[in-house]
Amino acid sequence: MTVQGTDFAQVNQPLLFEMIRSFTTLARTLNLSHAVEELNSTRQTVRRHIAQLEELRGERLFDVVNRRYELTEAGNAALPSALSLLGHGRLWLRGQIKDVDGLMGMSYEQGSEWYYHQQQQPINVAWSNKSPLLRAAIQCWAETEGALEHPKMMQVRPYALIYRDTAAGWICIEVGEKSFYSKWWGWANARSSVGRSLNQFPFGPELARVMDVPLREVQTTRGMRIDQVVTKVPRTVGGQPEHLAFERLLLGCQMPDDSFALMVVVDRPDMIRVKGLTQSALEEMSDDIFVDFSKN
Repeated sequence: MTVQGTDFAQVNQPLLFEMIRSFTTLARTLNLSHAVEELNSTRQTVRRHIAQLEELRGERLFDVVNRRYELTEAGNAALPSALSLLGHGRLWLRGQIKDVDGLMGMSYEQGSEWYYHQQQQPINVAWSNKSPLLRAAIQCWAETEGALEHPKMMQVRPYALIYRDTAAGWICIEVGEKSFYSKWWGWANARSSVGRSLNQFPFGPELARVMDVPLREVQTTRGMRIDQVVTKVPRTVGGQPEHLAFERLLLGCQMPDDSFALMVVVDRPDMIRVKGLTQSALEEMSDDIFVDFSKN
């Protein structure tokens, strides 16, 4: 395959990785000197990388205005996928991201004290899980066409968390009193999360970006997604981490003004479905952690 006479097959693959690094770093700093310093490279090398990428893609990625770099429309469009490629490549090398039957999974371990595993699940998990909550949430979502303030949504709102996307990230605007989250933390602590952004875990930027993928996917498609999470989290501030496993249903909803809202419905799984993990996390999880859902 060629673009403007450049043969992709002739591009040195390690060099391609460095070219993408140069692009994403310059796109973030918009300053050649700062990018060169951060990359431990030279001005000539970074310029060459950008020129090669522009030739390969057949489009300008940057304009230089008054000696300052500015992303072009094409550059802005190319940046998210470039960041994703770079991050996924690093995570793949470390074995922290995987594809299981076409579904995305990620893993992070910090010694024996803390771990986080997340695996996307097929939607029919909602039908096989013993809890009726996920099925009821999907039914209400479908019947109301995702309208968050529809009266039928009140059947599941007490069991859900609602997030809005802001410049500061995903902000919690509502915590259901009967939600799994409230069950874990206690209602008094759980409602303190209103107005806060999603927790920033000690993953580093690549894994943080991967964790954001499911939320952005649902935001873009206005659809649904189920992931299983297996981790260790303290139930009290300063407490010891405890085993925690849950099925997380993301639903794309809309406010009365048609702006996007993310509904998160969580419940205890009936089994561990993350490939490579045993059932021990679920077996060691406190028996009282489940949602007692009753459809009104």
